[in-house]
Amino acid sequence: MKTLKTRIMFILMSFTMFSVCTIAGLIQPAREAEVIVTHPSYGNQDDNKEDQDEEVGSEGEGAGDPPRPEPDEDTDVSAPVEVNAQYVRSKVGGLQIRSGPGSSYSSMGYLDKDDMVTLLEREGDWYKTLYKNKTAYISASNSYTEIYSISLSEYKNEVVEKIIEEGLRLLGFPYIYGATRLHDGSGKLISSFDKTKYDCSSLMQYIYYYGANINLNMTTRTQVTQGKHVARSDIKRGDLMFFTNSTRYNKTGVERIGHVALYLGNNYILHTASDYAVIEQISATRWKYYIESRTFF
Repeated sequence: MKTLKTRIMFILMSFTMFSVCTIAGLIQPAREAEVIVTHPSYGNQDDNKEDQDEEVGSEGEGAGDPPRPEPDEDTDVSAPVEVNAQYVRSKVGGLQIRSGPGSSYSSMGYLDKDDMVTLLEREGDWYKTLYKNKTAYISASNSYTEIYSISLSEYKNEVVEKIIEEGLRLLGFPYIYGATRLHDGSGKLISSFDKTKYDCSSLMQYIYYYGANINLNMTTRTQVTQGKHVARSDIKRGDLMFFTNSTRYNKTGVERIGHVALYLGNNYILHTASDYAVIEQISATRWKYYIESRTFF
């Protein structure tokens, strides 16, 4: 009996002490379903979801979208992907272009200083290229040549590149004043056309026809009325550039136009003038003769 009374008194005393502590804030009753999480991969990931949505949403994501994975430390996510067209530029005048990768092969032509041909690949001490619509080779010696790149990261158009590709095949073919055109201006082919002879406007007509299925007119003075006008500051790779010359300088209107070239970028053009089809820099003198540019893209 004494033992039972002692137990009852102990229980009453414990209950009284618990009540006092709870009121004093010394003991916190457990909240239902509360889980302490130290890492998002553990436990209840829906806790603080409202804050996560707000944070992700501030970066432009929709509410409830999962956060983007963090990039590797070595990854520069702001750097653009650099795409280049590569050429071989001659450092000297009279640089021979060979039919094979060696000086014993026959000469197919030559490059003046700063003229360029396209780079296909390197074979030992020689660069493989295209010349007169054939595979050709040029020395890879640092004394004679260097690799030159034109960036395509800002402007890359597959049709434009196809036009340029057609032009690269024709490098080296001789300039023939009044050469027979490929077609009559509307796409009707001319039977007497010679694919080895071009003047400036027939060269542009050929590469635009086979590269982009665009029918250019037959002369510079009619081609300059096609496409859309482009301001000098906005000329892009693949646009046509029109110039006057010494014999037409004082004429007016379209009669001033005496030359056309294809712009490649970095102050380089692909054209044919007086000698053969070539890639060369626009000289200060030619810029003085500049009239306007036209684009189709």
